[in-house]
This record gives sequence, C-alpha cells and structure tokens, in this order.
Amino acid sequence: MSAAVRLLVFLSILFFSAVGRAEDTAPALPATPAAVATAPLNVGARTIFVFRSSLAGFPPQDRADGARKRLDKAIAAGGPQHASTRSIGEGTQVMLDGKLLFLVTPNDVNALAGDTTEEAAQEAAATLNRVLQERREQASPRALLIAGAWCLAATLGYWLVLRSLGILHRRVRAFTKRSVSRKLEQVRFRNVAVLDADYIVRFLRQLAGLLLWALRLFATFLWATFLLGHIPYFHDWGDRLRDYLVATGFDVLAGIGRALPGLLVVALIALLARMAIRTAGSILKRVESGELEVGWLDQDTAPPTRRLVNVAIVLFALAMAYPYLPGSHTAAFQGVTVLAGIMVSIGGSSLVAQGASGLILMYTRTLRKGEYVRIGEAEGTVVELGMFETRLRTGLGAEISLPNALVLSNTTRNFSRTGVEDGFAVEAAVTVGYDTPWRQVHALLLQAARDAQGILAEPAPFVAQTALSDFYIAYRLVAQSHVANPHERVALQSRLHGRIVDEFNRHGVQLTSPHYMQEPASSHVVAPGAWTPAPAREAQAAE
Repeated sequence: MSAAVRLLVFLSILFFSAVGRAEDTAPALPATPAAVATAPLNVGARTIFVFRSSLAGFPPQDRADGARKRLDKAIAAGGPQHASTRSIGEGTQVMLDGKLLFLVTPNDVNALAGDTTEEAAQEAAATLNRVLQERREQASPRALLIAGAWCLAATLGYWLVLRSLGILHRRVRAFTKRSVSRKLEQVRFRNVAVLDADYIVRFLRQLAGLLLWALRLFATFLWATFLLGHIPYFHDWGDRLRDYLVATGFDVLAGIGRALPGLLVVALIALLARMAIRTAGSILKRVESGELEVGWLDQDTAPPTRRLVNVAIVLFALAMAYPYLPGSHTAAFQGVTVLAGIMVSIGGSSLVAQGASGLILMYTRTLRKGEYVRIGEAEGTVVELGMFETRLRTGLGAEISLPNALVLSNTTRNFSRTGVEDGFAVEAAVTVGYDTPWRQVHALLLQAARDAQGILAEPAPFVAQTALSDFYIAYRLVAQSHVANPHERVALQSRLHGRIVDEFNRHGVQLTSPHYMQEPASSHVVAPGAWTPAPAREAQAAE
C-alpha cells in the first residue's frame, strides 16, 4: 500500500471520528414531556430549527412538515431568497422574502438556559441564508469555477508542503548521520566511547520521522478542511471538520492552561527539594571528612545518613507535588500509582529487610570498612558496607558478598577491635595430648610468635588453654599485628603456622592429637620433674 493510500485511509477515519464527535458534542435538547417528540427542519445536511412543542394542536412533526412545504414553495417562487425575522406577541416569526415559514414559540427554546425566541429565530434565519447561498453557488458556474480555482491552489500548496517536508526529512537524516554521529563519537572517557552513536542516531531519525509524519497528517487535515469548505456540495462537512479542529485546539490549549499553574508549583517544590538536598549534603560531607564534629554522627555513619536524608526529602517532595501533577486526580492515574505501590510492597519486602539490616549495621557500628572480621564461616577484610550487602576480601583471591540480613543474624567476630590502634588480632589454635606439659606448649607457641615476621612485640602475645577435652588440651595463641592488606594478612597467618610446626618438630612434640579406643597401657600424666622441659625451662628462668 503506497503512502498516499495510507494517508487517505487515515484521513477518512479522522473525518468520520470528527463528524461523530461533532454530533456527540452537539448541544443537548431541553427536556420535553414524554408525550411530545421533537422534530427537526432539515435542508440538505443542515438543521435549520428543531420544533419542541405543539402549537394550536399541531405536534412538532406537523409543524416541521408544514414549514418544509412552505420553504419549498417559497424557493420555487424565486425571488431574492433572503430570510429574516419578525417578533409578534406569540413569539418570533422566521420569514423568507416576507412570507412566513414558521413561528418560534417560548416553548421551543430553553428559557432556563437564557435562550429567547428572538435569538433562536435569528440563528435559524442565518443558517437558512447560508443554505440558500450554498444552493445558489451549486447552480452557478462562476461560483463553481472560483471554488475549483481555490481548491486547485490549495492542492498545489498542499503538494509543495509535502514536498518540502520530504526534503526536510532527508536533510535531517543526513545531518544526524554526518554531524550528530561525529559529535557523539567524540564523547569519550579515558579514550573509550561512552555513548552508542548508532543507537542514538537511529532513535533521533525515528523521532524526526514521527514528527514529520505528524506534520504531514496535520497539513492533510487542513487541506481537506479547506477543500470541503470551498466546494458548495460539501460545505457542511467542511464546517464540521473545521469545528472539530478548532474545538480540539481549544481543548489542548485549555488543558495546557489548566496544567501550567500546577507544573509551576511542582517546579518550585523540586527547586526547594534540590536546595535542601544540597544543604544537607554539604553539612554531612563535612562530617564525613572530619572537618565538622557532631555528637551523634561520625565519619562512618555520615554517608548512610546523607542517603537517608536525601530519600526523605525526595519522598516528602513527591508527596507535596503529587496533587499538582496533571491528571493526578483521574482514576487511571490513581489506579496506576496504587498498582505500583502494591507491586513494590509485595516484591520489595526482602529488599526492605536487607536495607533495614544494613542501616542497623551502620548505626550500631558493628562493622567498619577495613576491619578484619569473621561472620559465620566467612572471614576477611571488610571492603564495603553497603545498604543491602557486605563485601569481604579474603586475601586468597576471592571476594565474599553477604546479605546484610545474614550478617545481622550471624555471630560476628571482629579481630580489629583489640585496643591496638591500626592493629588486629592474629590467632592460631592447636590441640596437644595430656602427656605433653602445658608449659612446654605455651613456650613453643610464644617462641613461634616471636620468630614470625609481622607479629608485634607489644602488646605481647599470649596463650590461653581454651578447652580440656577427653583426649587433648586445646591451646590458642593470640598476637597482634599491623598488617592491613588482606593478602599480607593471609601470608602472615601462613608464616605463623609454619613457625609453630617448626618449633614443635624441633623439640620433638607431636601436633597430632590422640584419640583412644581403649585404656592406654600406662597413664599419660606428666611427673612434676618433667613439667618444664626445653624451652619452658629457659622461659621460666627468664621470668
């Protein structure tokens, strides 16, 4: 199907919709008794007058038929064919060349709306004069030639407009390909193109094509309205299209006028919200940088507080601006907002739980960025404490992401809060049988800590016996270190374990813990004389 055919089809649909709307929006007739039906007086496609009451026992239909016969008789008689009005006691007469056509009585008009018989009669006379003028033009070769000339000129202008729009469309496509694409490709960040030039150029071309087609359809509508208004046989259709265009234009302008005050209020609310966000952000950024000290805020809680304040300001601004948005009071707009709220509340329950857990972690200061922690089975350095997840870097080439709800529901061991500035605890646990003196195990573990590079001498490492199990004693070495990098911490832990193994091997103490299936042949006890073997003897002497 060619573009011209598609255009004509669309024009036909538009015309019939305009006609339908004109008929639907016609003034409503005043209420009449159920026993009396209204009757219009039509000439061609135009309605001259509508009879709504009986007169001298004649119903409205008989009055309309009589007026039609008198009109036909007056037209057949020739003459100037000029309609006029004359007021009498019973109402207002509509005359044609001085002869009575019909009488407009007070019962034929809507007195409650302020209508009078004089106004109704004058309107009917004006419509009749126009109809008679159109009839004369239809029979006049000169008038038809003039109308044809006007239509030919309008068609030529319409063709020129379509041609110009086609040339403009081609130039816009060439401009977007040549200039816009080149400028978009120049938008780079670190020598990498940021924007997809092909996609944006294609979108701009489609948008320009849509706008130009809208202009073509508008020009077609104006051309059809002009033609129908100048062809005597289709004046009524032209009037309807013109009325539809004018009514639509006024509706659009009225809608814009009604929306402008609300949009100005929305713009003012948005401006005030932006000022509030910037002011609060400036203050909280100073707290975050340490430039400003506030009792209930610190550098760790300032960033989430800034985000919360921004969200609160935006939500408050939306609540204030909502009544002023165009269409906010319509059922469709309210239904969409309710549906969106239900979808967010149902689908975002877990998201809200994660966000609440993140806020609890931030404001209770359970974790901080850079601290070394153990959460459940995950252990590593906190690299990010976000609103919805906490990320740990293990130092073994992996990064662990934990939902904040999981972090909040698990036990957290923080090795960075030991009282040592910029330090954290390093642990090593071993289990040794009861036949090995505990003083010797203590001395071996402390010696391994002193030999391990990266362990601080102050505060001094210490050993704790954490459990007396059925077959062995559980020992835990606790030391301090300033190593902050996750990879270096893993290396330090590995060095400490290596030193422990070396020390135990050097002094003949096995690290394998015994498990007995039956009673041993001899009691595994340590005699008092063997309580301080090397290196425990040297350590005790040093004390």
